[in-house]
Amino acid sequence: MLRVVTVWAVSTLTMLVLAGALPDFQLKADDGDSITRVALTAVWGAGAFGLLGALVWPLAVRALLLVPALVLGLLAFFLNGSLLLVALSLIPDGRGEADPETAVVVAAVMSAVASATSGALAVRDDEAYRRRLSRLAHRRGRQGGDDGRNGLPGTLFLQLDGVGHDVLLQAVADGLMPTVAGRLGGEEPTHRLTPWRTDWSSQTGASQLGILHGSNHDVPAFRWYEKESGEVVVSSRPASAALMQRRAISRTADGGLLTFDGASRGNLFSGGADQLALVLSIAARRGRSNRSRAGYFAYFSDPANAVRTALSFVAEVVREIAQSTRARLRGDSPRVKRGGLYPFIRAFATVVQRDIVVAAVLGDMLAGRTAVYADLVAYDEVAHHSGPHSRDALKVLERLDRSLELIVKVAEHAPRAYRIVLLSDHGQSPGETFQSAYGLTLANLVRAGCGLPVPRRAARTTSASEARDAVRTALHRPVPDDEEEPEHPEPGTDPVVLASGNLGLISFPDAAGRATRERIDRHHPALLSTLANHPGIGFLLVRSEEHGALVLGTGGAELRLDADDADDTAGAGPLAVFGAGAADAVRRTSSFPHVADIMVNSWHDPDTGRVHAFEEQIGSHGGLGGEQARPFLMSPYTLSAPVADGGELVGAEQVHRVLRRWLRECQGPQVPLTREEDSQPEGETEGQIPVGESAGQE
Repeated sequence: MLRVVTVWAVSTLTMLVLAGALPDFQLKADDGDSITRVALTAVWGAGAFGLLGALVWPLAVRALLLVPALVLGLLAFFLNGSLLLVALSLIPDGRGEADPETAVVVAAVMSAVASATSGALAVRDDEAYRRRLSRLAHRRGRQGGDDGRNGLPGTLFLQLDGVGHDVLLQAVADGLMPTVAGRLGGEEPTHRLTPWRTDWSSQTGASQLGILHGSNHDVPAFRWYEKESGEVVVSSRPASAALMQRRAISRTADGGLLTFDGASRGNLFSGGADQLALVLSIAARRGRSNRSRAGYFAYFSDPANAVRTALSFVAEVVREIAQSTRARLRGDSPRVKRGGLYPFIRAFATVVQRDIVVAAVLGDMLAGRTAVYADLVAYDEVAHHSGPHSRDALKVLERLDRSLELIVKVAEHAPRAYRIVLLSDHGQSPGETFQSAYGLTLANLVRAGCGLPVPRRAARTTSASEARDAVRTALHRPVPDDEEEPEHPEPGTDPVVLASGNLGLISFPDAAGRATRERIDRHHPALLSTLANHPGIGFLLVRSEEHGALVLGTGGAELRLDADDADDTAGAGPLAVFGAGAADAVRRTSSFPHVADIMVNSWHDPDTGRVHAFEEQIGSHGGLGGEQARPFLMSPYTLSAPVADGGELVGAEQVHRVLRRWLRECQGPQVPLTREEDSQPEGETEGQIPVGESAGQE
């Protein structure tokens, strides 16, 4: 009651100040009122506005969920203003009056002030937290769920999309991420930092599918062409994400990492979770079964959230315009265009998506859910256009650290302890774009090698962006038909050329199955040599009728991946500069049913880590080369080590097995392990009692 009265009083003062400052907003009769009468009018108006907000707002927002998400955020302003006009009309004797435009401003300010006051009081009132958490736990118990008080900790997996291992260390060293630094440093660090190596396709679609569902088999890139259907699969499209998820579940016969009391927030895939918000693989569904949109309701049901996020959205748009203008005036190089709709796409990724996902995670912890996996895409989107080591991108990490700090503080009040695991799905490698460096796109180079006419003006290269397609999904907008990878390419003999960061895919629609090297040489005798000897290309992967999987490099260099000594010769072949494990990663991709006829990996400088993206990105990922293939896994020491000392964590599927093991450790009796479980096949143990079983059962 004290908190309610305090918020009411602050709202009343705010209304009085606004009435004095805004000429079109008044709280007194036309012939004037005493100060006491005006104050009483403000008390009445603030109370009516607060009551309407508590009773009407949640119902109105739920009804508006049928409109696109970003439109909902804008409508929230006008809805809030309408509630204020209704509240003013309830004041006796018609003493409250405001123009509609002024009502929107007054309502926004009052909601923000009331929310800030209430939040500040609640944060300092641990007893209020305990009462709220007790009610949440009791409610879950009535619904038949885990009441969160059985002593077993929950686990939060928080993915910082695109943050490489070295970038994280740089941000910690520069003091930009004090929350992370506090867990890795000090006299008694609480967390360990483990780098891991991605598959050849170092991008969110492949990595997150492997992490959440245990298999990223047949995901050769961010986008690829499937000959039997004549369609292009793009990881960031809802229908494609749903297809990828179904295939992974079919291959593993398992629902995913989050099937037991799990929540999936802001991800491409569900992970088998029952609680979903902003999950792309279910975004194409319509009707009550689409629970992903519940995240918008949960967030916008508080009018102050809409106000705060909208103001931050505008600030982020202004920030991006200022930063891109400074970069252009300084003559920064490399640089890509950052105009058009990009400032709004960036603001969606760094503000709207972040705010909704963080709010959903806080709700999950307060509800005591067992396993939560959430993805924050802010850094990845900015780094694509500003560079992974740029000041713009590092500043985003600073703001993400503040979000992590908030999550950690709320976890202290959750009804169960939480083990927070921080991880990334890939890194990013810097470098000038292929088109900027050589004056033509990969598609035009392929056309030239095939003897086809090359347009005088290079076509725009589509950039892989989860945020861009997330905005389209939020707005219910289809993918434009003029994009480089249309869903159904026109039939013909022209090759289909797609880009995934510094990884290129070339497919010949008229060739049944995978076109071999011999067939390509017969139909396009100059193509392979043109590509392999280009200075911007590192190597090609093709299939030979005689030698199987074949890596081609400059000067006629070849590496036969199916040969018995392939791993031994890789150090001196076309894959030498791409580091350990490159041959295994390429060989695995070559076995995929939908691998392209020609897979192209760009040039890579091992000294600087630079690559050439085949898209308009100066920070890219998707292939081999540099920091893009070296993400991180940060876990508390209360969990077992990801790998044994001296071991290496390789591939998203192995990361999935590690996370599975940690969930079992949190959910069952603990026994000492005599060796690392991840060195065993899934479900097999050696020299240990299986986690979750007693010695008697064994």
